[in-house]
Amino acid sequence: MPDAPFPAAAPPLPYARHWVDDDDVAAVCGVLRGDFLTSGPVIPRLEAALAERFGVGHVVACASGTAALHLAALAFGLGPGDSAVVPAMTFLATANAVRLTGAEVRFADVDPETGLMRPQDLASALAREDGPPAKALFPVHLNGQSCDMAELAAIARKHGLKAAEDGCHALGGWQGEADGGLAPVGACRSSDAACFSLPPAKAIAAGEGGAVATDDPELAERLARLRNHGMTRDPTRFEQSELACSEATKTANPWYYEMPEVGPNYRLSDIHAALALSQLSKLGRFLKRRRALADAYESALAPLAPLVRPIGRVAGGRHAWHLYAVHVDFAAAGIDRAALMARLAARGIGSQVHYIPVHRQPYYRRRYGEIALPGAEAYYAGCLSLPLFPKMADGDVARVAEALAEALGAKP
Repeated sequence: MPDAPFPAAAPPLPYARHWVDDDDVAAVCGVLRGDFLTSGPVIPRLEAALAERFGVGHVVACASGTAALHLAALAFGLGPGDSAVVPAMTFLATANAVRLTGAEVRFADVDPETGLMRPQDLASALAREDGPPAKALFPVHLNGQSCDMAELAAIARKHGLKAAEDGCHALGGWQGEADGGLAPVGACRSSDAACFSLPPAKAIAAGEGGAVATDDPELAERLARLRNHGMTRDPTRFEQSELACSEATKTANPWYYEMPEVGPNYRLSDIHAALALSQLSKLGRFLKRRRALADAYESALAPLAPLVRPIGRVAGGRHAWHLYAVHVDFAAAGIDRAALMARLAARGIGSQVHYIPVHRQPYYRRRYGEIALPGAEAYYAGCLSLPLFPKMADGDVARVAEALAEALGAKP
C-alpha cells in the first residue's frame, strides 16, 4: 500500500486548532496597554458573561481546567479518609484533582460506545468496598456529549455525594433534564458545580484558563477564596479582631488579610481573560461550524462502515462537538492504531487518542491494583479522534475520509 503524502500544496491538518482573529488580538492588547495585567476588571466581566451563557448564579474563573477541578474538590472538603468517584475514561486531571486533596479515587466504568459514565457504572463503583467512603462525584462529559446528569444526580443524592461536572469538553453543549427539557452544560441543574477549561484546543481559547460554575453562593465564595491562597480581605470573615482593626478607627487595617484555610494560587490573568471574553462572543459561530463539519463526517465516513463508525450518540442532549471521535475495528482492518496514525500523518492528517483509561496509569495501578472496567477498555481499544476545528475548510472532511480509507486499504 503506498504511504506517499498528499501534495505539498495541502497543508497539514492537526486534530485541533484554535482560531484567533484581529479582534481577539486587540482585546489582549487593550489589557497590555491598561493598568491591570492580573486581578483586574476583565476577570469579573468574563465571569459574568459565562454565568449568563450558562444561566447560573456564579462563575469563578481560574488558571486552568485542572485548577477548576482541584478547586471544586477542595471546596467540597475532600481530604484523607474520603473518596470520590471518577470515570476511567477521562484525562489525568479529573482523577489527579481528587488525589491532590489527599482523597482516594474510586474509578467507575463507562459505556463502551460513548465513553460516558452511566448510572449503573456509578452504582457499581459505589458498591465496591475497596476504599474510604465516597463523598463526591466527578462525571465527565466526553468529546462534547453530556452524561445523564439527572439520573446520576438521583444516585448522588441518595448517597449524600457532592457532584462536580467535568465539562471541559462540553462548553456550549446542552444536557437532557428529568422533565425532558434541555439545559446548558454549566447550568448546574443536577450538580453542585461544573468545571471548564479554556486552552487552545477547546471551544474557546484563553491560552490557558478555566472556570467553575455554581448556583451555590457559599460555594462560590469559597472557590474564589481558595483560588487566591485561601485568603480573604472581607472584614465580616475576620477571626482576629485584635490584629485586624485599628485602635484609633476601630475599622479593618487597609493592609490586613486572613487565611482561614490553605489554598493555591489559581488566579487567571486579565490577559487570558480578555482573550476568552472575546472568543466567547463567537462561541455560537464556532459551534455551528463544528456541527456542520460533524454532519459532513457522518456522510463522508459512511462508506467505511463497519471498519469505522461514529462514537455512540446520547439521546436527549445537544453535542458540543469538542472532538470528532470514531471507533475503528483495527483487528478487522489488519492494522494497529499506531500504524494507522502514522499512515494518516504521512498524508498530512493529525489524529489523537482520548484517552488511555486513567486506572491503567502506573501511579494508579500501584495504588489500587488491577481494576476490571471492561467498558473503558473496550472504548479505548477502538477510539480515534479525527481533525475537527472551526477553521477547517469544507473539503477537509473529504480529504480526511479519503486518507483514512487509503490508510485502511478500504478505498473503493
